[in-house]
Amino acid sequence: MSPRSSANTDEWQPVCRVAELEVERGATALVHGQAIAIFRTADDQVYALGNHDPFAKASVMAKGIVGQRGEVPFVASPLHRHAFDLRTGRCLEDAHVSVPAYDVRVVDGVVLVGHRKVVAPAS
Repeated sequence: MSPRSSANTDEWQPVCRVAELEVERGATALVHGQAIAIFRTADDQVYALGNHDPFAKASVMAKGIVGQRGEVPFVASPLHRHAFDLRTGRCLEDAHVSVPAYDVRVVDGVVLVGHRKVVAPAS
């Protein structure tokens, strides 16, 4: 890690190699004690969301369908098809509902997941 990196490297947990992630498919990992769904989009961006679907009340987000609405990359829950922004975790159909979104880095081909992002509440 470079000198500009955080002194606390424990906050970034290595999960897998980016090459191991299928494009537009989810994978699950246990990160910081939480079940996380990790997605790689067609443009090689990597995102991490909580795996628990708040509508279905089941851990199924990694099995969702990845897509794009305009500039918004999303995953649609496999059970009720609610779409969640991969960048923020916010539901595209109901801005008052969200799943946790996590910081992600790819360093030397390895996906690192950080802590939960702080997202401003919907207005």
